[in-house]
Amino acid sequence: MFEEFRRGVLDGARVEPGDTVLDVGCGEGLIGFGALELVGEGGRVIFSDISQDVLGVCREIADGDPRCEFVRAPADDVPLADASVDVLTTRSTLIYLEDKARTLREFFRILRSGGRLSMFEPINSFGWPEPGDRWCGYDVTPVRELAAKVKARRSRDDRVLVGWDERDVLRWLEAAGFDDVDVSVEYEVKPRPMTGIVTWDAFRNHAPNPLSPTLQEAMDDALTREEQERFVVHVRPLVERGEGSYRMASAYIRALKT
Repeated sequence: MFEEFRRGVLDGARVEPGDTVLDVGCGEGLIGFGALELVGEGGRVIFSDISQDVLGVCREIADGDPRCEFVRAPADDVPLADASVDVLTTRSTLIYLEDKARTLREFFRILRSGGRLSMFEPINSFGWPEPGDRWCGYDVTPVRELAAKVKARRSRDDRVLVGWDERDVLRWLEAAGFDDVDVSVEYEVKPRPMTGIVTWDAFRNHAPNPLSPTLQEAMDDALTREEQERFVVHVRPLVERGEGSYRMASAYIRALKT
């Protein structure tokens, strides 16, 4: 799956030898190191992330490659000069930011004339909110009222993740100044869990995204001990048997600064 994301973003970026590429929210370098293979000896890749830890991982992988630079910064305030990069890439970064329109204006500022923006973003509003009898794709009809409490706890942290879709991104891009934009959305509805997590301990200690609590944290906050026991007795076997499902929408977004 991650290789597919990288290929989609890099295909949209149309990286050429000699380009300067900025990978925003680089994580451990999935996109950035793919771009490094394309810029040639005369190009460079700037890895930018708010986390010093993941930048440290990228530094280790780069192993002193002089074409690699590292910038610790939030995605909406990158300390680079106006019109200083040829390509800007990002994967699953915009989704976590409060002011998405401001972030896209920042991307426009940093790109040179003729610069390319290529992004991959999940569109969580496609699968949210779930029906009352579903929780993370599992049938929770017998414990519906408990699932509602857990959903309510998680929704406090998910407020920036939903309530927008690819049409909003298109509108924000145009407002930022981009006038050559392509948005491709892929929809998936699958009769199986998305995460592949089949052990209960792994599942209850897993957070679906950096802004959300783990299931265990949400249960501790939202349910009494007796309610937790009822919830777990129902949900745990479903998880361990892999009886969940998922709905997902993903957008590949490409824009040109003309």
